[in-house]
Amino acid sequence: MLRALYDRTLRLSGHPHAVWALAAVSFIESSVFPIPPDVLLIPMVLAARRRAWWIAFVCTVASVLGGALGYAIGYGAFEAVGRPLLELYGYSGKFEEFRGLYNEWGAWAVFIAGVTPFPYKVITILSGLTGLDFVIFMVASVLARGLRFFVVAGLLWYFGDPIRAFIEKYLNILAILFVVLLVGGFVLLRYAF
Repeated sequence: MLRALYDRTLRLSGHPHAVWALAAVSFIESSVFPIPPDVLLIPMVLAARRRAWWIAFVCTVASVLGGALGYAIGYGAFEAVGRPLLELYGYSGKFEEFRGLYNEWGAWAVFIAGVTPFPYKVITILSGLTGLDFVIFMVASVLARGLRFFVVAGLLWYFGDPIRAFIEKYLNILAILFVVLLVGGFVLLRYAF
């Protein structure tokens, strides 16, 4: 079933209204859809390399707006269902401890999920659930999703088809390596200076 959904999404990239399809996939992927927008982004940029930056922009904006929907889902579902259950079982104190810890590091969680293969939708919903500051959530989302989609579009724009196979094969490893280097750099700066 997942393979059929993946193949259908890939076919959308050749449609005359593919940019709208990309926006829709990017939007719903941030809260519920299992297929990442890269499935449309990659063939669309390769088909129209001169529009790479526009395609990455549309993908970023739609993804961030979809992330705001995921945040709202987490926020609304928690107040309606989650909090009463926690109180019923006496776990509201433990959740408050978790909430404090998550909100202390939440911007990093959003950023890391936004650039890596980790499901961004999980972080968008969790951020709403814990009440992470919405402005911090949005800033981290814009930076992370923008970085992810503009880097992919930029590599495809510059290298064309040869980079496609490389990105598709090593996307997960490259994203994780980037995050490790980024976080490692911040840790080094914090403790070395």
